[in-house]
Amino acid sequence: MRMEELLRNYTVVDLTLTLDEKLPGPWPTHSPIQRKVGNWYQEDKDKEGVSLSADLGPYYTDLWTIDVHTGTHFDAPSHFIPKPETGFANACPAGEITGELVNVNQLMGPAVVIDVTELTGKGTKGESPYIMPAHILAWEKNHGTIPEGSVVLFRSGWDQFYVKGEEGKKFAYNPLIKQEGPGWPSPGVEAMELLIQRGVRCVGTDGTSMGAAHCGMPVHLAGLSKGVLFVESLTNLDKMNASGDFFIFLPVKLAESSGAFGRAVAFVKK
Repeated sequence: MRMEELLRNYTVVDLTLTLDEKLPGPWPTHSPIQRKVGNWYQEDKDKEGVSLSADLGPYYTDLWTIDVHTGTHFDAPSHFIPKPETGFANACPAGEITGELVNVNQLMGPAVVIDVTELTGKGTKGESPYIMPAHILAWEKNHGTIPEGSVVLFRSGWDQFYVKGEEGKKFAYNPLIKQEGPGWPSPGVEAMELLIQRGVRCVGTDGTSMGAAHCGMPVHLAGLSKGVLFVESLTNLDKMNASGDFFIFLPVKLAESSGAFGRAVAFVKK
């Protein structure tokens, strides 16, 4: 079967944030994106007067220094869960699962999109409003019980703040560093436990993180310790249906990593 026949009834929607030095992709307390031109088409200088080498011939390549938890990315269990032999707090077997060991099948599946936009803008002093089991149960009342193996995506509309300039500080910097303005909606531990009971193994959000701005660890521990994977900082979830679409996230395969950025797409039913 040809690809066009396979996708005849679907539209491919890009759910990935663009990475740019001028956009608020990196976690505010982590290293910023650093980008350099490695080689250029000809001897020239950029707008800052820096020489652009063309020693290797007339082609363009660039070098990036970037935290793996930047932009649209996934958390492997090892992000918050130490290996058992370390003796650290919260250590358990899930800590053995680093980025390259994750089965990519777990990062794709039938999508359940739960609208929590009613929570966006609520909360004060850098606090995130919590997504509660009631939000999940309300979705199930209209669409049926979440099927085992689904990828659950929380749509808050928080990606509206992924912009350049002062408005972009609302994405992460203001709630985390300045402790002002509300944080992004985040699932509470009870909500995550309900999804695990439903057999969900991958949860995504268009918020900056799965964890709350004011207290990010509990929900990470609740999910990652059970081998659940998180995909954070998605976009365009408003272009998806509540159910019936198919989600895929393919991360860069980095050895012994705590996760990785990558490309997220949805096959959306027409």
